[in-house]
Amino acid sequence: MRICVVGAGSIGGFLAVKLAQSGNDVTVTARGKHLEAIKKNGLLLKIGGEELLASNLKATDKLRDVGEQDVFFLAVKAHQVEPIVDDISAVLGQKSCIVTLQNGIPWWYFQEFDGPFSGTVVRSVDPEGTLFKKIDPKRIIGCVVYPAANIEAPGVIRHDEGIRFPIGELDGSSSERAQAISNKLVEAGFKSPILPDIRSELFLKIWGSACFNPVSALTHATLEDICTYPLTRELSINALSEIQAVGEKLGATFRVPLQRRLDGAKAVGQHKTSTLQDVENGREMEIDAIGGAVVELAKIAGVDIPHVQTIYALSK
Repeated sequence: MRICVVGAGSIGGFLAVKLAQSGNDVTVTARGKHLEAIKKNGLLLKIGGEELLASNLKATDKLRDVGEQDVFFLAVKAHQVEPIVDDISAVLGQKSCIVTLQNGIPWWYFQEFDGPFSGTVVRSVDPEGTLFKKIDPKRIIGCVVYPAANIEAPGVIRHDEGIRFPIGELDGSSSERAQAISNKLVEAGFKSPILPDIRSELFLKIWGSACFNPVSALTHATLEDICTYPLTRELSINALSEIQAVGEKLGATFRVPLQRRLDGAKAVGQHKTSTLQDVENGREMEIDAIGGAVVELAKIAGVDIPHVQTIYALSK
């Protein structure tokens, strides 16, 4: 399968190495010293005490140069999608599809949506509706990213934990392309079930990230610290309860009880969220997609979320 990973950062790089090593034709986009290192030495993944080198990757900083691909794994951050939307459109073949990997609420949430808010543009992640208009939702397969990883050095990815990338068609249908992508991910060593309701799985992830990510950015605390310290633990319980109410109002179901979700975050240990990593490295945060979108959806659904709104306001 011809695969382009758009954004070979921590998660994109993790995917790229494993997919390349399982026999796929993989191209990545990257920038700066990271790109230079990949071109010179390949992309190195440190995982489970092993070092896996993908030396057969093609790498570029120009998406329009990658040529036609079967699948594009869109691994850039939410606020980085709009600037490249025309480049994405330019390289899509007749049957190319896009697997979205962004944190937070995706721009397509209300596209191919069976509910009262169908066709609503999520302005916090797509202010002018550009992505809504320019990317055909039928091209998209949603994906929820559970692994944690970091860029240890240019050209070097360190995997911390997790191998699960569940996917799903936006309309909940089963399809040959979703099965083919799932098969390739499984062959590469990932867990990738095909879900009939990808939005509920997204809310299960957002449930934690809209709470823990901004709190970690504000406190510089790890997940274990946030879930252990009494005051931030209480704050997290209140915020999680509010986020769950928003999801349920929009039709999402939560297959995990709140206490188990909190305990699961604590069990990750001394892991720094991606938002805290952005703060420490001087990068722009994904606060709008993670927190702002939840605040926006709460207003759409008519749900009061004072704790989440306060966390968002402080982190913004």
